[in-house]
Amino acid sequence: MVVSNKITTKKFQEMKEDGEKITMISAYTYPIAKIIDEMGIDSILVGDSLGKNILGYENSLKVTMEDSIRHCQAVARGVRRALIIGDLPFLSYGIKDKETVRNAGRLVKEGNCEVVKIEGGRERVEEIKEIKAVGIPVLGHLGLTPTYVNTTEHSKVKGTSIETEEKLIKDAKILEDAGVFGIVLDSIPWKLAKVISTTLSVPTIGIGAGKFCDGQVLIIDDIIGLSTTTKPKHVKKYANVSEVIGKAVKEFKTEVKELRYPSDQYRYEG
Repeated sequence: MVVSNKITTKKFQEMKEDGEKITMISAYTYPIAKIIDEMGIDSILVGDSLGKNILGYENSLKVTMEDSIRHCQAVARGVRRALIIGDLPFLSYGIKDKETVRNAGRLVKEGNCEVVKIEGGRERVEEIKEIKAVGIPVLGHLGLTPTYVNTTEHSKVKGTSIETEEKLIKDAKILEDAGVFGIVLDSIPWKLAKVISTTLSVPTIGIGAGKFCDGQVLIIDDIIGLSTTTKPKHVKKYANVSEVIGKAVKEFKTEVKELRYPSDQYRYEG
């Protein structure tokens, strides 16, 4: 069934041109994706952040293509309207262009996502062009890049010096020229994000990059307070689901211990 208001990359571009902000949430499971889609969020990113938030890894480096495909499939089952973006995990790109294309194709063909995201700047140009050549749209990602977690500069906000600022501006333009349909700007000063967003013709999606980006993305676990770990400055918690879950589990434990559950209303008669 074709959904008449299905979000596409073309719609992203129209929203930028019309000044309408784009909404994006990183999520990984069927029930959550279904709720997000029904609430009218424009896009769902099946990010490699699933390594920490779903699989319990210390970082995203251990996420495999099979992990990404499986969670893209789960999200796709719950979505009718939102644009589904599959995140290429560590070592699924950056080795050989043909292998990058193959992995991007797997996210689309097996994972049922519609576009892919890839981290990096000028070093990703040929891979982006090759992915686009087989008909897969690409979302870029600049600034703080999770797959570089083991490098000395990973934990720092990007673009705080003239040198790195100029590099980010140049890389953004290089990615646009390579054919990305948009770029995620991760943890960079808001003034720099504003310059990039107003310079580029393609949309920018900010995460810790201020309000002048063309859209915003957050991780669902952060939005609903499911994670109890310390969060970056840019994260706003809109609910405290971990507290609700803890309260429910504690009440269940108490009722079982005190023989109050299951009461008569929860039993079957022969």
